[in-house]
Amino acid sequence: MNQRRRLTGVVISNKMEKSVVVEISRTYRHRLYKKVVHIRKRLMAHDELGCQPGDSVQIVESQPISKMKKWVVEAILRRDEATGDAITEKEAGA
Repeated sequence: MNQRRRLTGVVISNKMEKSVVVEISRTYRHRLYKKVVHIRKRLMAHDELGCQPGDSVQIVESQPISKMKKWVVEAILRRDEATGDAITEKEAGA
């Protein structure tokens, strides 16, 4: 396995072609003040797998693909069942 950074996050948007916005959430306790700190970071990633909003994905850093995209979706860890059910209900009603 290579030494590239890998992060896990949730897909927020897939309105672009072959691009998704992934939100990375991190929670830690401040060393001095002992307060719980929540950090959210949104990254754009190249998507060849067809992710849907709500999917939990693993992204890996890569060479810059465009001005904003420097990450690639490596794997879909968990599909969001709510979006899958909504699609099948639409198809059933049509």
